Amino acid sequence: MKKILSILLLFLVTVATAQNSSRKLQGTQRFENRIALTTNDGRYIIKPYSENIVQTSFIPNGEEIDRNSHAVVMEPQEVKTSYKESNDKITYTTKGIEIVIDKSPFKISYYYKNKLLLSEKEGYIKKDTTECIGFSIDSTEALYGGGARALGMNRRGNRLELYNKAHYGYGERSELMNFTMPLVMSSKIYAVHFDNAPIGWLDLDSKKDNTLAYETISGRKVYQVIAADNWYDLTQHYTTLTGTQPMPARWTLGNFASRFGYHSEKEVREVVRKFRKEKIPLDAVVLDLYWFGKEMKGTMGNLAFERDSFPTPEGMIANLKRQNVKTVLITEPFILTTSKRWEEAVTKNVLATNANGEPYTYDFYFGNTGIIDLFKPNARWWFWGIYKDLIKRGIDGWWGDLGEPEVHPSYVQHASGSADEVHNIYGHNWANLITQGYKKDYPEQRPFILMRAGYSGSQRYGMIPWSGDVGRSWGGLQSQPEIALQMGMQGMGYMHSDLGGFAGDNVDDELYVRWLQYGVYQPIFRPHAQESVPSEAVFKKTETKALAKQAIALRYKMLPYNYTLAFQNSQRGYPLMRPIFFDESDNPALYNISDEYLWGDNILVAPVLQQGATQREVYFPKGNNWYANNTTYEGGTTQTVTIEEGNIPHFYRGGGMVVLASEAMQSTEEYTGEALEVHYYVNPDVKMSSSIFYDDDGKTPEAVAKGKYEILLFDARIRRGEAVIDIDSQKGSEYESVTRKLTFYIHDAGTTKTIPVEIKSGEFKTIAYKLQ
Repeated sequence: MKKILSILLLFLVTVATAQNSSRKLQGTQRFENRIALTTNDGRYIIKPYSENIVQTSFIPNGEEIDRNSHAVVMEPQEVKTSYKESNDKITYTTKGIEIVIDKSPFKISYYYKNKLLLSEKEGYIKKDTTECIGFSIDSTEALYGGGARALGMNRRGNRLELYNKAHYGYGERSELMNFTMPLVMSSKIYAVHFDNAPIGWLDLDSKKDNTLAYETISGRKVYQVIAADNWYDLTQHYTTLTGTQPMPARWTLGNFASRFGYHSEKEVREVVRKFRKEKIPLDAVVLDLYWFGKEMKGTMGNLAFERDSFPTPEGMIANLKRQNVKTVLITEPFILTTSKRWEEAVTKNVLATNANGEPYTYDFYFGNTGIIDLFKPNARWWFWGIYKDLIKRGIDGWWGDLGEPEVHPSYVQHASGSADEVHNIYGHNWANLITQGYKKDYPEQRPFILMRAGYSGSQRYGMIPWSGDVGRSWGGLQSQPEIALQMGMQGMGYMHSDLGGFAGDNVDDELYVRWLQYGVYQPIFRPHAQESVPSEAVFKKTETKALAKQAIALRYKMLPYNYTLAFQNSQRGYPLMRPIFFDESDNPALYNISDEYLWGDNILVAPVLQQGATQREVYFPKGNNWYANNTTYEGGTTQTVTIEEGNIPHFYRGGGMVVLASEAMQSTEEYTGEALEVHYYVNPDVKMSSSIFYDDDGKTPEAVAKGKYEILLFDARIRRGEAVIDIDSQKGSEYESVTRKLTFYIHDAGTTKTIPVEIKSGEFKTIAYKLQ
């Protein structure tokens, strides 16, 4: 961090050594899939990836092009382009994006369907210690991105450090957290991704001069501009560029038992036994660092069960499996000099080094340590070998902690660069190591990879991010929707929080319940906290336990709906949690709202974020009416709603359908999807609408590509005083057919009518209902 601060100070006092005014265009070349512009100080290459994505690279004189992107996986498509050149400008156009290059003074501007998005101000320039690029933006647009932070939804006006770093015990505001991404999104529905890994900064008009700027210590001078007609398309284009999230195993959407931490096998068994006795659903138990050592300090890097406190781990894991409970283990990339694997790590040359090639050691909270060099092929396979051995023993999921890395001195050397050059992609590569290992050795299993740090595109490795060590406070809860919404926009759709809050010993049962109720409508349901105040519902007092149990039961009832959201995310990159401006992109009043959001297509959620609240205001997006408790809320209005003790305010989109499980369950393993409730909310003004339900076996990777899936398409239309719903079952060629018992609940004008339907895989059926 000292190096970062010194660079920042130098930036404040140095002057650019090259200015745009001195950049002269000397020649142009047009190729089939790109154009090249030669200037006096380098070369620009501009190429489209699609009609909506254009990449610009600058290669200064004396440098070679670096083609190694850690973020982009998309192959450029065949794109029809046009090229025009006049005395003063060049215009290079796809069907969507138009690039205009002014020759003198040299400037590149980007348009989408005749709308100016942004323009380079000075182009890439070299300062004394950094490289940067600035853009002109307009005065009205809101800006998002930069990773996980709590700054207010519209992040314009902030200068964001790009250095993954934990923030212990944060509350309603956090300027720097575990995920920092060189990505900016605009309310004008475009994004700029700076395709470069080393540390740096994003300046979102902090000087209020309508400038967006990226600054870095080194690396590629490459960025992509992405534009679309709406937010859904924009997120789809971005995740097509950087990779979509594979479907998680279905059990990952269930309830987790997790704390810092379980000290013994006996304690783990007793906690799970208590969940089953109390009939509170549970799918997984997470073991923190005590699984490999009795003490918090001095044992990190053992990476093997401590047999004194966990004498029969294989038996424990097998016993939990018989109760439909998966086991998840924490691992860290630090090998302490006091750990049982230190000599092995040194001998096998798996550690990052100093300038002399010797393992670099340094002190941090847990002891004197080295760090695994994930950029060495032999280190990757050594680390994977440890995972593989534990998978053989029955482990079903992994928690990768401290992967920022938490302490990572600038002078540590990795195989592919210095610590500062690879710091922000360390967690990204760690997740890649695990997912590639599963593809090689366990190709029939979907990995669960819970990680605290990552980079642009980490979603494609199946990474499940969480928001770090949030304070157990109302301020901590208030920041969570913003963090999750921002990360979902940036491709990381499974961002979630330690439900109930992690840091602090305060007992606040109201806070705990409201956090769990929020958790019903966020991607992963995982209460987790320091053990001084238990995070598990089974240890709460009677009234609190009953409310927590109600929230957990609702979470399981929503499994069909939530699993379908996971499918949509895997196919199109749509976030599970969505800002309400996704529905009203032209409404500036919504650009900074994060205290309510869309949960998938058809549910509006307004979490309770204030202690003692009995009412709150809710804005209802226009275009639909919204329904709850036999009450109609007109779209485009703000209304005061009453808050109930047993749930947080949530509302159903008019014309939408919500598919729920008909039968209660204690684990997702009990779920079959053969008995479902389909709730349809009649809105007479919505003449046509559609929804889907997705199903597979919950565990096969790439089930769609393998034909092991079924989709129910629900098409509703209102005509001549009647609601007609078509149900079309479309199944893959390898899907084992089932007969589903659907109970339609038609909610209309304060009444509810039920219509039972049986449908076999591959069938088509229609139901009709006469409107009130």
